[in-house]
Amino acid sequence: MARLANILSVLGAALCVRAWGNLGHETVGFVAEQVPPDGHLQFLAPKAATFVHSTLNATWNFSLGPAAIWADQVKGEAAFKWSADLHFVDAEDSPMTGSCSVNEKRDCGDGECILTAIANYTTRVVNTKLPKEQILEALLFIDHFIGDIGQPLHVEAIEEGGNGISAKCSGESSTNLHAVWDTGMVTKHIDQSHGGTPQQYANDLVAEIKTGSFKSEAASWISCSSPTEPLSKRSPPGEILERELKALVNAHHSRAAEAITPLACPLVWAAESNAFDCSVVFDFTTGEDLCSGTYFAKAIPVIDLQLAKQGFRLAAWLNVLFDGATNLP
Repeated sequence: MARLANILSVLGAALCVRAWGNLGHETVGFVAEQVPPDGHLQFLAPKAATFVHSTLNATWNFSLGPAAIWADQVKGEAAFKWSADLHFVDAEDSPMTGSCSVNEKRDCGDGECILTAIANYTTRVVNTKLPKEQILEALLFIDHFIGDIGQPLHVEAIEEGGNGISAKCSGESSTNLHAVWDTGMVTKHIDQSHGGTPQQYANDLVAEIKTGSFKSEAASWISCSSPTEPLSKRSPPGEILERELKALVNAHHSRAAEAITPLACPLVWAAESNAFDCSVVFDFTTGEDLCSGTYFAKAIPVIDLQLAKQGFRLAAWLNVLFDGATNLP
């Protein structure tokens, strides 16, 4: 593992470049820990908030927002090239024919994907026997990967998650489908409707969660039950998440688990994201400008939903680890 000095050195250079792709990840982090004018944290519980703000330093303004971009910035560095495959899971499905699915054994058989990465870094972030720099690294990866799993093309194998599919955005034709979803549409949406900053975008999404269009469904985001499972059989919100995180951490501490296996909740979240590959992501005509018109109008509600979900889920994840419960409405 890299020493803290190396981590800070790499990030210090990275922060000088504001890549558009950062906006979605920053938004997820800011949703998780948005601080309203009265100073009270919205979603992070007290111990989770203390851990986050004491582990992250001034390099990240002590915030999950700026910290969320780190994993993307370092994956091309020699010391972190091994992490590149952990940002996604290659779902070997068929969205072009309307068949979307995520299968742990099929799609992550080698154990090198975002599903196992989230589980692995979850055990590490609470392991007080590790050096501080490794605990910091674990938090940085969790902050990023819980955001990544909400992006539909991070849960799709076709043309390397859309990277090999040429696309047009706002008149620019030298881009690809993955980049349109990662950066192009998010940037245009934030500039047009959310004051041009991820902080304002996060504020607006939090408002939708607390009192707006997402209020009635937010609790279901942390239920970790399949959307197709009958309501009568679904577990109460947060129950599965709390149970499996505690079991994972306890097993790791007791050395009962020799290998880290994917968790149920991220697998459900991956399947939710992947479903949009069938319904929205690939539903366009070659040459169509995806950052305008009907496609853009259909995609933006998905982007809003997925970023709000993952920020809410990130807070729940950390709350369970450090406060023992999701502590969310």
